Amino acid sequence: MVTRLNSARYQFIAGGLAILVLSGCRSEPPETSTTVPEQQAPALAPTPAFNADSAYTFVERQVAFGPRVPGSKAHAACGDWMVARLTAAGATVVEQTGTVISYNKERLPLRNIIGQFHPDRKERVLLLAHWDTRPFADKDDERTNEPIDGANDGGSGVGILLEIARHLAAKEHGPGVDVLFTDVEDHGQPSGAMGLDESSIDTWCLGSQYWVKNPHVPGYTARFGILLDMVGAKDARYYQEALSMQFAPAVVRKVWKTGEALGYGDRFVQETKYFVGIDDHVPVNKVLRIPTIDIIEYDPSTQAFGPYWHTHDDSMEVIDRASLDAVGRTVLEVVWKER
Repeated sequence: MVTRLNSARYQFIAGGLAILVLSGCRSEPPETSTTVPEQQAPALAPTPAFNADSAYTFVERQVAFGPRVPGSKAHAACGDWMVARLTAAGATVVEQTGTVISYNKERLPLRNIIGQFHPDRKERVLLLAHWDTRPFADKDDERTNEPIDGANDGGSGVGILLEIARHLAAKEHGPGVDVLFTDVEDHGQPSGAMGLDESSIDTWCLGSQYWVKNPHVPGYTARFGILLDMVGAKDARYYQEALSMQFAPAVVRKVWKTGEALGYGDRFVQETKYFVGIDDHVPVNKVLRIPTIDIIEYDPSTQAFGPYWHTHDDSMEVIDRASLDAVGRTVLEVVWKER
């Protein structure tokens, strides 16, 4: 009796286990799922080719007007030509006029010129250079009271930006770009005023000082700014300027890394030099808080600017296409890659 009962119980348990095992092994229909492909940013159009010959011609054209001293006929004619160039490139041009007071209490007419590309875009990038020239050659041994050509000091930055401007209307992605040509930058007190121990430092960069207090767009701001000053001399080297490293180190690294990637690592030197007392980027950083850097030549032989600086040697003989190309290609690449 006990034997039969145990046998029946065993068979019941064994049968139940078999059912459970078979139930666990039963294949379930596969779950259906929809894979959503990752959205990738659309590919950018290739960066346009920077034309160093064109930039050189733009420098040459400025010099042909004569020294661009504020209030002179050459200054007025060159300004009209720059406005025409920006307009032809598709910019909305704003001219900012006013009066500033020089170190010797002279009232000087001011004409800042701004070319806006895609002004409807809230996000902006700022490119700038001064377009006036020194009214005297205070670093020369001869003709010290005569104005200089300013081929490099003024002309080179403008020439590069006018060439870059030819391409900006076609930039259909990312932030809009403002090209600012500041006036009355180079009218400071004639005593080596860009040195670090000068009390006359505020007599420089009057155009940018005026603009930051009266921007062409109320509440103007930008992601970053790049200033070009004295960038076209033969064999020019661009060290990381100390004030730029103080105000905008990330922008310096971005630009110098781009220059190196393009093959200009020998030009964009990864070393900081403290040799600029003030330039147009300083008011932009201090007042508008736009992280703005200065691409400017450092000459180890003078431990400052090139020997042509504020002399009559600052002529077209100083300008070299290879230097214009290195800076122009680098800046255009940086701007074009901004989404």
